[in-house]
Amino acid sequence: MSWLPDDFVHPRHTPVPDTALHLRPIREADTALDYPAVMGSRERLWRTFGPAWGWPREAMTYEEDRVELLRHEREAAAHRSFNYALLDEEETAILGCVYIDPPERVGADGEISWWVVDELVGGEAEEALEALLPRWIATDWPFRNPRFLGRDITWQDWLALPRVP
Repeated sequence: MSWLPDDFVHPRHTPVPDTALHLRPIREADTALDYPAVMGSRERLWRTFGPAWGWPREAMTYEEDRVELLRHEREAAAHRSFNYALLDEEETAILGCVYIDPPERVGADGEISWWVVDELVGGEAEEALEALLPRWIATDWPFRNPRFLGRDITWQDWLALPRVP
């Protein structure tokens, strides 16, 4: 049984209000934009995602990132999980990502996490994204009990929860 309804169509383009940014599913072709965004913010991202996901490794190569983006693209096509890139209007830079995943831990029907590049931390664009995401998930996604990792539960508390059987 799928974690999403069979007739669900995931959003293809979502503007971030009051910014010139938008979300769209990430693609393998985005590697040239994704790799510098990830590696440029790697230390902070590792502090957030490293203990749970082992990502992004210090020595991650461009090719490893490309393979990872191809996996994300294929998972979205199969509705197994979703990685949305946060892009500028012209799509010349990836400025963060949003992950929408099936639950790994009990107590939720979807798990959402996100990040922005170091330059956006604490700024208006990050605030606009953080304001958008709960509304977007509530209106455009079929979840009844989504969990916002690192927001409504700490990563440490999430890791302590039992795994979904």
